[in-house]
Amino acid sequence: MVLSFLLQTTLTTLKDTEKFAQKLAACLKAGDCLALQGSLGAGKTTLARALLRALGVSEDVPSPTFSLAQHYDTNLGLAVHFDFYRIKDKRELEELGFDEALSDSLVLIEWPACAQSFLPKQTLWITMRMIGKTRHVTLQSADHTWENRLREAL
Repeated sequence: MVLSFLLQTTLTTLKDTEKFAQKLAACLKAGDCLALQGSLGAGKTTLARALLRALGVSEDVPSPTFSLAQHYDTNLGLAVHFDFYRIKDKRELEELGFDEALSDSLVLIEWPACAQSFLPKQTLWITMRMIGKTRHVTLQSADHTWENRLREAL
């Protein structure tokens, strides 16, 4: 799959992350799949939490590291926040309800590379890298419809 570069930004503070999440949330819809990748501490869970908050979630938003999936009611309908760090095969994804979530929910995935071959083409890849105290965020997708959606929102 060939990913096209869509956008790059930097986030220095939690407030920056929250503002970015609010803008990104404005262009999301049910059925979208966001793959959050980066090393430990890069801000994947922080961004996912900020996105869910921007979509109206007021309850606690823990990392799905141990549960592997957390479900939330949002302004868009159901959102499912996955952690694929320990996923090894498609059977495990089926047990988590991944295919069902893709059909009608907003899907956020941390550690998506562990199941990259199972992700839809229209996935929005959000890569986060810490350089010093600044998060560098790159958005890419093989689906060109993201370009217009992101341009309008961000």
